[in-house]
Amino acid sequence: MNRATIISVKDVTKIYREKHSRIESVALDHVTLNIEEGEFVALAGPSGSGKTTLLNLIGALDKPTGGQIIIDGTPLSTLNSSQAADFRLRKIGFIFQAYNLIETLTTEENAEYIALLQGMTPKQRKHETFHILKDLGLEAYLRRRPSQLSGGQQQRVATARAILVRPKIILADEPTANLDSKTGSALIDLMYAMSQNLNITFVFATHDKMVMDKAKTLIHLHDGRIVV
Repeated sequence: MNRATIISVKDVTKIYREKHSRIESVALDHVTLNIEEGEFVALAGPSGSGKTTLLNLIGALDKPTGGQIIIDGTPLSTLNSSQAADFRLRKIGFIFQAYNLIETLTTEENAEYIALLQGMTPKQRKHETFHILKDLGLEAYLRRRPSQLSGGQQQRVATARAILVRPKIILADEPTANLDSKTGSALIDLMYAMSQNLNITFVFATHDKMVMDKAKTLIHLHDGRIVV
């Protein structure tokens, strides 16, 4: 079955320039790739290879220096800041290495935060949140705040928040980095099932061989370029 292209990266370059100097750093160098709906993709490469930069550009968190990125038919270059924020809210889920949980909210409240912003009804929100957190082994931690959770538990809360609203795309930066092998494997298996059953596209930046082995598509980056 042919699937539609949901992520199109065309000849994208990203150059960072230091303020008040002419020093430049090329993070991505003329990168071109296409990712289809429902794909399970791993971006692999050493630190500094451009993995996180590419995730940030695909997620409309940053803008390329050159080239074009089209997400689900929308050229990101056509969006202003407000439109980009709404686009991220509706289309893209994020799982960051730093978790980005809200310290004053409980596990349950953090997990349902994006669903709340999207206007999901309270009844549906509570139902979906409980079941996702249960699947991730967090049903006993619903009332705890981030400071009362381990790093691995916080990562699972961040994962629940991204998955809950079933976005078209989920971008994950080293999602298993703080998890033991058993928990990490269960998390990746859950994501893989969602990609198959719900047609969610997952793109990971990872060093984890387990994630690479599970990926249907493996893209190697080195010095900002795709290498074979």
